Amino acid sequence: MSGNGTTPGDDPLQTAVWRLRSRACWADAAALLPVDTPAGALQRASLLVERCLYTERGWQEAEDALRTAEALAHTDEERGAAACERGQLAYAATLHRVRDRADEARAALGRAAALIAPGAAGRALLDFRRGLLAENLTHAPQAARAAYRRAHAGATAHPDPLLLSFTWRHLAGLALRDGELNEARHGFAESLRILEELGYLVGTAPALASLAQTEPEPEASRLREEAGRLFRLLGGVPTWLARQLAPPEPGVASA
Repeated sequence: MSGNGTTPGDDPLQTAVWRLRSRACWADAAALLPVDTPAGALQRASLLVERCLYTERGWQEAEDALRTAEALAHTDEERGAAACERGQLAYAATLHRVRDRADEARAALGRAAALIAPGAAGRALLDFRRGLLAENLTHAPQAARAAYRRAHAGATAHPDPLLLSFTWRHLAGLALRDGELNEARHGFAESLRILEELGYLVGTAPALASLAQTEPEPEASRLREEAGRLFRLLGGVPTWLARQLAPPEPGVASA
């Protein structure tokens, strides 16, 4: 699940789920969903997996919800989506050093690729997650860039603004690593613009902090201060942003 901040026909349930999710209330959002249907179980698992990535907690609840979703999946699309979430949970556990599940992440995303048809709506999210794996676990930036670009194209073809905000930010991060400052600034700014339009509050602080890396002072400090304010407002979520917002030690240049 990526989600786009809107719901077909203004579905009251999905609107409520989105509002809670965007404010880092994943457990509350998941509690609104049915657990006895494939779609409800999968969306519930997706929310709880996302909570693990942002908060570094709730692993067992996410695992239990994912097993339920896997048991209820009957079509290739459902099985592929569940495998994609399995890969994301294993990726998050490895990234946060809970347990090394990199092989499981690769295998699960590989299963998802075999089940989700090229050009299908769910393929963009899968490509994005394969990019995360390549960038952060395999340390293969060229493979990550290719995967992010496929995800970006898919999120454009099957309009998914939230996923587009993610692909913009991660492509910009790779550009910054390569010293392409203008390209990085543009990508980070686009990501922030989309997130603010969607009201995805939990993703806005990381976007502000990322853009700050490309701006001169005093704009950079203003962006970091705003990121810090949102970070504190949400109770220190996402947890990994604390390291990026921490002031550099005296005499030590920031990375």
